[in-house]
Amino acid sequence: MTAEEFNHIQTAHCENGVTVNLLKMKGLDFFTEPLAFGIGAGLFYIHVPFLKINKGPAISFRSMPGQIFKRTCKSLDIDVVHKRFKSTENAQSFLDDKINAGQPVGCQVGVFHLMYFPKSYRFHFNAHNLIIYGKEDGKYLISDPIMEVTTTLTEAELEKVRFAKGPFAPKGHIYYPEKVGEISDELLRKAIVKGIKSNVRMMIQIPSVRAGARGIKFTAGQITKWRSKHGEKKAGLFLGQIVRMQEEIGTGGGGFRFLYAAFLEQAADKLQDDRLIKISEQLTKSGDLWRDSALQMAGIYKGRITSQKDFEDSANILKEISALEKEAFQDLKALKLKY
Repeated sequence: MTAEEFNHIQTAHCENGVTVNLLKMKGLDFFTEPLAFGIGAGLFYIHVPFLKINKGPAISFRSMPGQIFKRTCKSLDIDVVHKRFKSTENAQSFLDDKINAGQPVGCQVGVFHLMYFPKSYRFHFNAHNLIIYGKEDGKYLISDPIMEVTTTLTEAELEKVRFAKGPFAPKGHIYYPEKVGEISDELLRKAIVKGIKSNVRMMIQIPSVRAGARGIKFTAGQITKWRSKHGEKKAGLFLGQIVRMQEEIGTGGGGFRFLYAAFLEQAADKLQDDRLIKISEQLTKSGDLWRDSALQMAGIYKGRITSQKDFEDSANILKEISALEKEAFQDLKALKLKY
């Protein structure tokens, strides 16, 4: 498949974009990024203090890499292929066979060695997703959903990002939909309801103080301790890490909430249930607060505001977000949606 034949779609988040593009190529023209994110139960929050990424706390605003694609396809009865590799040679051979057969594939990669990324965005994060759809003159044709246009990577460059080391190492992870049947209105409604119920479980029913809405409150509690425990500089670096995970990796905290709000609006239309609109508005408000928190934390990270009260103000925004998201998902649970 050539660049002229491939229809590149830019989206807010990488895995959503890969999912939407691969499914559209299988004939699902109606499919949107909010539907992928919602059906795939992509909204999440978890803080793992004993795991460090770039010397900062490991915090994620989304479900595990690959789960959005996997859950979406499973809910729509779509057969998929997932493969990981021990051998780089086998990984390249399998990839070449697929693209030579005209099958674009999704790949999980590390961003540190993605040469088309601006240098400031290249850091150790191994849960980025892109599509490989062809090969010309020894270079792979790349559709990265967060980029405006398609690009290329050499064999060596692609191998380096497909086999990046560290947390969430991709190990050559490759995936694609193999067989797509008819998606009836009933099947789509069923998938939407299933996705909402899955996200309710993830956000308010996981028995851990570090996950879901409670996880956001847990982070707030940690922030109030960081300045006295680690000093202004290191505590500021930790807050900078949260901002990076939120604003620079995919769409992060605020953007994900806006995406989920858009999903609930589309779900209200598909399910003919206007009760979802009010909850959509709650998630939009949460997205606004996440953006406010990023500005507050960035101010501390840059050294403009460094008092204990500034850290507490950051924590208080997260406490408000935690309460708001807990209420929103409790409201979703109370709807007892049917399809």
